[in-house]
Amino acid sequence: MVIKNAFIVVGLGFGDEGKGLATDFLCLQHPNSIVIRHNGGHQAGHCVTTKDGKRHVFSHLGSGSLRKIPTFWSRFCTVEPCSLVEEIKHLEYAPTVYIDYQCPLTTPYDIFFNRAQEITMDNKRIGSCGLGYRTTIDRQTNLSVKLSFNDIVASEDISEKLYIIEDYYRTKTNLETKFIFDTFSHIEETNRYLSAIENIKKLISQKIIIPVHEKEVIHSKQWNTYIFEGAQGILLDQRFGTKPHITKSNTTSKNAIEIISSYRDVDFKSSIFYVTRAYQTRHGAGPFRTKNPRFKLKNNESETNLTNEFQGEFRTNFLDIDQLNYALKCDNIFSLGFDKSLIITCLDHFDSSEIIVYCNDKETKIDYREISQNLSFEFKNIHYSFSSCAEQL
Repeated sequence: MVIKNAFIVVGLGFGDEGKGLATDFLCLQHPNSIVIRHNGGHQAGHCVTTKDGKRHVFSHLGSGSLRKIPTFWSRFCTVEPCSLVEEIKHLEYAPTVYIDYQCPLTTPYDIFFNRAQEITMDNKRIGSCGLGYRTTIDRQTNLSVKLSFNDIVASEDISEKLYIIEDYYRTKTNLETKFIFDTFSHIEETNRYLSAIENIKKLISQKIIIPVHEKEVIHSKQWNTYIFEGAQGILLDQRFGTKPHITKSNTTSKNAIEIISSYRDVDFKSSIFYVTRAYQTRHGAGPFRTKNPRFKLKNNESETNLTNEFQGEFRTNFLDIDQLNYALKCDNIFSLGFDKSLIITCLDHFDSSEIIVYCNDKETKIDYREISQNLSFEFKNIHYSFSSCAEQL
């Protein structure tokens, strides 16, 4: 039986925990690896900084890409052709991106309807980032308007399918939002989208983008280590988050473990790497403790997840130990028996080693090394980050 390593990176909060840093760290330790995105879509913003000063916010590409580690975009992830093409252009070298044929494609109409929904809901917003992930997932359940990466590979022209999706959203927009669909510049967006698809076909011919079936990646002899990079955090999970302020995604280790367990002929030595900042964050609508007036940060000027029209203010506060324990308990449903490690990031954002946390709904001052002692699981390893650079983790 073939023996391989599998490391699964999972965020314990509402996102923005440092999953990009954690993934880059694992790629640094395991150069013969491939990064597998196991949930979400191009709404991810995983920031990686190398010791020589290179910096990139990864969306479609895995966070090991600056180390020339390839990416596999699994069937659980959506693909948005325009942003994928742009991200590849921005790298200094041509990455290798394997994409599952089954990946749903996000269209301009998914994005438009997503934004129209959020604006229409006004102060009852779900908290979407406005990039069409939720609406893409919902549309895929309707076979008449389903669109997958295989349609790019198999069809010479997918414009007819786009017209059907356009009509689908014209009706939904006019009935369910305060907007009129035809005020949206859909002709220009359709042309831009079709142009991006033609570029993807070129990238496929250049073997920069490689369409694959999942089993080809898992059974490949090219890699002995698979690093599963999660998006968002467990507190936004579609099953465990506070509804309606959730994502349409499994943000736990569930999808990664489903992939691993599907191949009985491969013996995966699997570990979970949970990631949290030394404080709590939330971007988007939903419950979050009112900011403590004593909460202050430093060295956080390069924050990438800034306030925007759809998610609103990027909120921060002292770490909530009870919510960390809740997230760990939720993930344990799928990962019982796995080795587990903890990565605590952004410790350089505080003045001292003593930090304030909320525990049992009360403020408590502890040394940052005591965070793990207040959690309900034992960890094989605990890593601390005082910078955004994996070499210093």
